Amino acid sequence: MKIREDMNRDNAAIARTLNEALPYLRRYDDAIVVIKLGGHAMGSDEGMASFARDVVLMRTVGINPVVVHGGGPMINQLLERLGVKSEFVRGKRVTDAETMSVVEMVLAGEVNKRIVQAINSAGGRAVGLTGKDTDMIVCTQTDPELGFVGTPSEIDPRLLESLLRDEMIPVLAPIGTGENDETFNINGDTCAGAIAGALKADRLLLLTDVAGVKDASGEVVTALSAKTVRELTEQGVIAGGMIPKTETALEALEAGVRAVVILDGRVPNAVLLELFTSHGAGSLIRKE
Repeated sequence: MKIREDMNRDNAAIARTLNEALPYLRRYDDAIVVIKLGGHAMGSDEGMASFARDVVLMRTVGINPVVVHGGGPMINQLLERLGVKSEFVRGKRVTDAETMSVVEMVLAGEVNKRIVQAINSAGGRAVGLTGKDTDMIVCTQTDPELGFVGTPSEIDPRLLESLLRDEMIPVLAPIGTGENDETFNINGDTCAGAIAGALKADRLLLLTDVAGVKDASGEVVTALSAKTVRELTEQGVIAGGMIPKTETALEALEAGVRAVVILDGRVPNAVLLELFTSHGAGSLIRKE
């Protein structure tokens, strides 16, 4: 009898959850959502599997997800094993030709294919890409001191748009090409923001290892305008590693993205909580 009662309660909870999610399912029908994947989900098989299921569910209910990933820790591990020493300028890795070959091997090979496999194993249809495919991302050199580190200057989204029309899930490694056929490494957040802008995405979700943007008292701010982000940055409240993420958010908004969310990728089902619940799961930034 108790087992049946427990099952009834569980079923009722599931029904309530689906009922509450319905307005959001309608809201995001056919929307493009770009997700920057990094941190916890990439370092854990369990986290990767959970993320993959979330992405497949998004596609199943009519959302068009595009995944852009990083891979810094994996790059570091391989460089160490190969005995390749890294130099840093103002906290950024100098990427010479030898380092770039390792970066491309890890991002386009190991990391990209692991994500693709996880999504396909969860029932999705994922395709692994880099920004070099069809010259999707053309870069300029970010800083001569950094070597082959690039900043996107031109984005051609036609391949991504074609894959989305065919209900595929693009998984993009942040590697681009130069005007002289060089290969450039791109910061993952920067790449995701540029892709989201080119696709005029409804949402850009930046998964991190922190709960979101915090105010002066250390509390997470659930909703901010671009103006507030600039003010908090000028006041020094937004500082350190959060600055590049909020800068990416502001640039994406200027390029036509409706909203950007910085959220904790360590939280189970963080993407679904953000999209399909009233309270969300991070800091949502809008232009105004």
